[in-house]
Amino acid sequence: MKRWHIDDLPWDRFDPAKVAPELVPLIKAAALVERNAGDYAIYLSRVFPADPEFLAAIERWSEEEVQHGDALGRWASLADPDWDFAEALARFRNGYSVPLNVDASVRGSRTGELIARCIVETGTSSYYTALAQTTDEPVMAAICQRIAADEFRHFKLFYDHMRRYLGIEQISFLQRLRIAAGRIGESEDDELAFAYHCANHSPDAKYDHEQCLATYMATAVPIYRFQHIERAIGMVLKAVGLPPRGRLSDITARLFWGLVQRRKRRLMERAAATPSWRQAA
Repeated sequence: MKRWHIDDLPWDRFDPAKVAPELVPLIKAAALVERNAGDYAIYLSRVFPADPEFLAAIERWSEEEVQHGDALGRWASLADPDWDFAEALARFRNGYSVPLNVDASVRGSRTGELIARCIVETGTSSYYTALAQTTDEPVMAAICQRIAADEFRHFKLFYDHMRRYLGIEQISFLQRLRIAAGRIGESEDDELAFAYHCANHSPDAKYDHEQCLATYMATAVPIYRFQHIERAIGMVLKAVGLPPRGRLSDITARLFWGLVQRRKRRLMERAAATPSWRQAA
């Protein structure tokens, strides 16, 4: 898919009657996370200061990620005209920051940093694909389809540079696997939960990491289908140097799908038993 612009989206087709209220908080939180990509670009520029090819690619990547945030924020403002995107973003940026005073990757190597970025793009491409296939609202579907395609292309960007650095740094398969697993575990760190809080709670509300994360997950996890998990597992395996298709991929995808289903049941049961969660979601 060629590069797109926010004004290319079919904004005149927005249909409030087809907005799923339970998805609006997810889109608001995603808008904040995506819009904050500029700080990640600064971080990456400090990890790869002597690589002009990669720095040029990161500049384009950052522009696209920021546009994702702007498109999602604009859609959320149509779905909820009372929502103040700029105010929520300012609160988020004031309370959450990417480490910028660095001269090396927090992953221990440049290859490790690129593996971690591959994992992030795997998660986002799967997530926005699932959202696009869940919603009936045409503008949201168009936005998520374009973002999902961008994120898949971004995976290839980071993967190609990861292969280049792997030839230089020669980190082991076990190191690659550990980095990938660690980054998957970070999907429940403070960034997403705090974004959900800033996007959906009033400025004077107390931030509760566990409640925000659980409320978010209770809505987000059920949108996934097996094909989304299957594709994501293939991308993760490719990132660590394993075949993305075949028996290992099939078995891993089915095991992970089982974990997702169990997580979904636990979250739904807990949400159903907690009135405050039902209201928040």
